[in-house]
Amino acid sequence: MRTDRRERPGRRAEPRHRQDRERLRTGGDEWLYGRNAVNESLTAARRHFRRVLLLQSAGSDPRLESIERRAKQLGVPVERVDRESIEHVVFDVNHQGVAALATPYPYAPAITLEESSGSMLALDHLQDPQNVGTMLRAAEAFGIETILIPKDRAASITPAAVNASAGAVEHLSIVQTVNLAQELERLKKRGLWIVGIENRENASLLGQTPIPTPCVLVVGSEGQGIGPNLAKRCDLLLKIEMHGAVNSLNAATAGSIALFALTQS
Repeated sequence: MRTDRRERPGRRAEPRHRQDRERLRTGGDEWLYGRNAVNESLTAARRHFRRVLLLQSAGSDPRLESIERRAKQLGVPVERVDRESIEHVVFDVNHQGVAALATPYPYAPAITLEESSGSMLALDHLQDPQNVGTMLRAAEAFGIETILIPKDRAASITPAAVNASAGAVEHLSIVQTVNLAQELERLKKRGLWIVGIENRENASLLGQTPIPTPCVLVVGSEGQGIGPNLAKRCDLLLKIEMHGAVNSLNAATAGSIALFALTQS
């Protein structure tokens, strides 16, 4: 959806230098953080984990107990450490007393798109990992399993995105593509509808127009919305009717509303 142009990746976006610091120089391994994020990552067990750090002064929490139990089941060393040790490996984040060193996010192969039978979600060059994580958390909650994201000029699945999704991304099949427009054309030929969420004059109202399924729901970037190359490939454009003083929604909120509407179709 086209959003307020003042909404730029900024205060809550993940600075590039922070991404670099979170990804260690040990074969590309990265530090995950946050209780839900680490717990879900261990539960999904799609990554290889090197070690888990738990704050020694942390109080009792079922999630911490689950993290320690699952790590031991996987044979991952668990260390009780002080706060300084955790903040030495994750910087300026709300780590909640947990950090886990793991291999990078395991993206799904392109063949996943051919094998998937349900509706999908495509993100058109979103930049903010918070928006990406929030939207993917909603996608997982509403039963969308397959996601398309651009490989270039877009937020990838970094530890910040994993944390923002509360670990939901660990249960999704996310495909990175070098040409999102071409992938949408291939999916259209397979019989999927391409439905864009975009506040344009010629767009139909979400909630009043049925969403055809199966479809690929396309959500545009912060500030720019869906690019013209993708918009012309959409079979249907939908906009969210606004009634308040503020006439725009951020990408994650608009996408989450559309995902809920998709479940009602």
